[in-house]
Amino acid sequence: MFHFAQQFGRQLKRIVVSCGLYEMILDNYHYLASFKYLGIRHKCPFCGGHFSTLLPCGLSVPVLKAKQVIGGGYRLNSICPRCHSWDRERFVYLFLKTYKEYIYNKPINVLHVAPELNLSRKLRSLPYIRYTTADLYSSSVDMQMDITDIKQKNESYDLIICNHVLEHVPNDRKAMSELYRILKKNGLAILQVPISYSMERTIEDSSIESPLERLIAFGQDDHVRIYGLDYILRLRQVGFHVEVNRCSHLFSLEDIKKYGLIMDESIFCCSK
Repeated sequence: MFHFAQQFGRQLKRIVVSCGLYEMILDNYHYLASFKYLGIRHKCPFCGGHFSTLLPCGLSVPVLKAKQVIGGGYRLNSICPRCHSWDRERFVYLFLKTYKEYIYNKPINVLHVAPELNLSRKLRSLPYIRYTTADLYSSSVDMQMDITDIKQKNESYDLIICNHVLEHVPNDRKAMSELYRILKKNGLAILQVPISYSMERTIEDSSIESPLERLIAFGQDDHVRIYGLDYILRLRQVGFHVEVNRCSHLFSLEDIKKYGLIMDESIFCCSK
């Protein structure tokens, strides 16, 4: 009887997920749960909610604090209580909306690797965009894809978003080369990673394989490195022209606080 109940539960969950009911139920739950955080200090650009505080995220891992890793580790005011958007996807969205208006008014091909839910919804809703999501493991994307071996033609995309992915990829230079290959001339690739500006060189060690060892060495059990300032050099070595835009230079202090952004985070704009 217990085995039958387990099987029935799994089948019911598959049906609910496939029909989109799971997402709808989750959205409604988060909406109701967010009421206790209502206020005027913060605003989410995705759901439009106003909150007294945002939710914390991340782990307090010693190496991330010691290396001053931006975009990694424990931080307050990161996650929207209603739509659960993260600081890093709000940053990319606001950057595109504020500084790259062209994506809203002409046909372009967009590839979004390991897509964040809220950013994905926004981009997919834009009328001119031919929008494709990709991931190595997820089954809820448009195509399964290994970014070190992309089965797409040269110069296929006008805009590529790859947000906090490369730190998971053992052969990151091959992934960068592939992303460069499929980017159109005059296209834009936004390639975000957790990074330490206090380190000249990236920390990585292929002999570190266990989840616990990676957590201790790199701050997360599925990361294979902590990027230093040479991240920019790696991107340039595969051919990218790299423009680094610091959040504090793009947005006012008032907006950084309002939208729950990381002041020292940068947008890495890579072009061809």
